[in-house]
Amino acid sequence: MKTNIKDKTPEFTHGGAKVSRSSVEAQLVHSVLANMLWEDEFYEDGVANTVRLQELVKRADPSAVQNLALRAREDFKLRHTPLFLLRELARNGTLKANVLTDTIQRADEIAEFLAIYWKDGKTPISNQVKKGLANAFGKFNEYQLAKWDKNSAAVSLRDVMFLVHANPKGKDELFKKLANKGLKTPDTWETNLSAGANKKETFTRLMAENKLGALAFLRNLRNMTEAGIPESEIREYAKTLDVSKVLPFRYIAAWRIIPQFSDMLEDMMMRSLGVVEKLPGRTLLVVDISGSMNGMISAKSELSRIDAAKALTILAREVCEDVVIYATAGNDSKGTHATMRIPPLHGFALGEYLTSGAVRTKLGGGGIFLTQCIKFIEQDYKGKFDRVIVFTDEQDCSARSEDNPSKAPLLSEKNYILNVGSYRNGINSGKWETITGFSEATLDFIREYEKVC
Repeated sequence: MKTNIKDKTPEFTHGGAKVSRSSVEAQLVHSVLANMLWEDEFYEDGVANTVRLQELVKRADPSAVQNLALRAREDFKLRHTPLFLLRELARNGTLKANVLTDTIQRADEIAEFLAIYWKDGKTPISNQVKKGLANAFGKFNEYQLAKWDKNSAAVSLRDVMFLVHANPKGKDELFKKLANKGLKTPDTWETNLSAGANKKETFTRLMAENKLGALAFLRNLRNMTEAGIPESEIREYAKTLDVSKVLPFRYIAAWRIIPQFSDMLEDMMMRSLGVVEKLPGRTLLVVDISGSMNGMISAKSELSRIDAAKALTILAREVCEDVVIYATAGNDSKGTHATMRIPPLHGFALGEYLTSGAVRTKLGGGGIFLTQCIKFIEQDYKGKFDRVIVFTDEQDCSARSEDNPSKAPLLSEKNYILNVGSYRNGINSGKWETITGFSEATLDFIREYEKVC
C-alpha cells in the first residue's frame, strides 16, 4: 500500500527532538489509543487532535482503521474515539455494517454513535450505518437497554430504533416496550438515588444482594462512608468482589479521594494482579515524570498522564519477575539531564515515591531526554536486562543532533516505549517497539509479542 510508505521528511516532538515520520497506520495507532476525543492535552488542543484523526483516516487502509476501532474499544476500553473512527469511514463510504455492530459494546453507544455522526450538523444516514445500528439492538437485553437509555441524551435509543427500522428478530415484546417507553427501571445505585432513595439503605441492600460491582464500589466509597455505612461492612464486602477487570489507576483514583481505605484498596489491587502471567527475566522500567505528563487524561477525570504511568509502573512491578526502576525528568539543579534509581517499592508506596518531593527535587520538571537517560543507566547499573520499558508521552526535548533519541544506546534486545500520550509525533526511531495506551493491554501485548518473536 502506498499509504504505508514511510515519509522521510523530518519532524519534531513538541519538546524539539527531531524524529522521522512513521507510516500512516502507525501515526493513526499513535494518535488513537491514548486519545480522549475533543479533549485538550498539554501541548495540543482537542480540535487539532481530532482534525489529525480525520486526515489520517482518509489516507489509511479502511480495513486497518476498522481493526483499530475494534482494538481501541475491546482492549483499551475507549468509547468515543472508536465510534469517531467509524463515523469517518462512513463519511468516506468505506464503513462495513458488521464492524459498527461489533464495536458497539454498551447500549448507549448506539445513540452516541448517531450523536457523533451528526456533531457537525444532520446529514443522511448511510445504509451501512443503518444496518450496523439496527443489528446492534439485538445485542442487548431489557436491563441493558433500560440502564443506558438516558433521558438527557441528545439522541435516544427509541429515536434510533425508529430511524433505522431495527428488526426485533424474536424480541418483539422488548422492542415494543422500548417504543412505548415501558422498559423496566433497572435496580442500580444510579437509578435508586436518582429516584430519591435513601443512600444508606440503597447501598446496604445492593451489597447484601451482591448487586454492587467492583467499579461501582470504588466510585461510591465516599458516598457510602458519608451515608453512614459502617467501615467494617464496606471492608467485608470488598473481600467478595471480582477485581479481575479493574485497572490499577482505578484504585489510585479511589485512594486519592478516600485515603482511609488505602490498605483495603491496595489489597484489592494486589488480588487483581496476583493471577497475571509473569514476564520472565529482569526488566528495566523508566518512568517519565516530566511536566507534560501532568496533563489530565480527560477534563472529566481527576487523573493525569503521570497517574496513568504510575499505575502501569505498579502493574509492571508485579507482573515482571525481576524489576529495576528509574525515573527521569529534565534537568536537576546543576542543569544536567537528570535520572535516578527508585527503591524496590510496591503498590501505592511505589506510585507515591515516583512523584514525591525527594524525586521532584532531584529531577526537576523539565522534559524527557531519552539518550542521556539511557546512557546514565548504562553507567549507573552494571547488570543486564531482558527488556526495557519506557513509560512516557514521547515528547523528548533533545534538540541537539548528538542527543537525538535515535542515538540512545540499547540495553536489551527487547526495547519498548509505552506511550500514554496521543500527540502527532513520538520519539521512536525504529529501534524500539512503540505501544500506545494506558490500559493493562499494553503489558499483555508485550507478553504475547515475546512469545512469538
